[in-house]
Amino acid sequence: MSKQERLLLLSDLMLLAVAVVWGTSYGVVKSALVFYPVLGLLALRFGVTFVILSPALRHLRAADARTLRGVLSAGMLLLGIFLCETFGILMTRAANAAFLISLCVVLTPLVEWLLLQRRPSRVESAAVALSLLGAWLLAGDGALSFNPGDALILLAALLRALTVCVTKRVMRDSALPPLSVTAVQSGVVAFGSAAAAWLFAPQQWQALPTLTGHATFWVYVAYLVLACTLFAFFAQNFAIKRSSPTRVSLLMGSEPAFGALFACLWLGERISATAWVGGALIVAASILATVRWTAWRTSAARA
Repeated sequence: MSKQERLLLLSDLMLLAVAVVWGTSYGVVKSALVFYPVLGLLALRFGVTFVILSPALRHLRAADARTLRGVLSAGMLLLGIFLCETFGILMTRAANAAFLISLCVVLTPLVEWLLLQRRPSRVESAAVALSLLGAWLLAGDGALSFNPGDALILLAALLRALTVCVTKRVMRDSALPPLSVTAVQSGVVAFGSAAAAWLFAPQQWQALPTLTGHATFWVYVAYLVLACTLFAFFAQNFAIKRSSPTRVSLLMGSEPAFGALFACLWLGERISATAWVGGALIVAASILATVRWTAWRTSAARA
């Protein structure tokens, strides 16, 4: 196996780990929102991430204006995603959110085709169709109770598709390390959330829960910062540089299955047998996207 193939395999495994981590994040965020409001939680989560990653900002000195605009654009899109996602989670079930966000798997190939002129392969198209069927079943025979929170999650899914493609363009055309991109994105989300609270919702600024009296909240924050932000966005940016946006989205397509499982175990939300079948189809779609069929056919022919 060549070095490039090993790096691609590593990126695939990291993306599958991100699917697990982000799948659990819906239940964790919903639990954290019991203690602290949306904009304050976002500013805290990404502010801590930005401080931790601030040393990586030194690489921006070598970046040109076009790269900086691209990174800032990706950060603004990420801000939109988390505003929609977090307010959406507040207004809907964690299982609903996990299902609806998976529609970015269906939207990404279309956005990639429009922005990057890369047409999805037949295998990727089949995986997208399988993922869409699984997501529909995961909703419970399509009987999703639609509400404003669901609409926000749908908008977040579209923004996710745009973000993956924009980030791909930035990572493809520049030599910026993934951690530098993650640092800028975190800073934009942190300062954007703080500005939105200051301008439009001052009631979102509240005293932070105490560490001694609300240790559970700080455990949630630590998990969201370390696993769901630092690791997840580094892994995503690392993989985007080495793979296509469609492949990245498909590999993370098992996220709703893990999200539904966690919502069931953590929050006590009821999941039907049909929904479990849907979750299995989504995982199967991710596996279908992971297998390198060209290399497999070549090995089979040699045998």
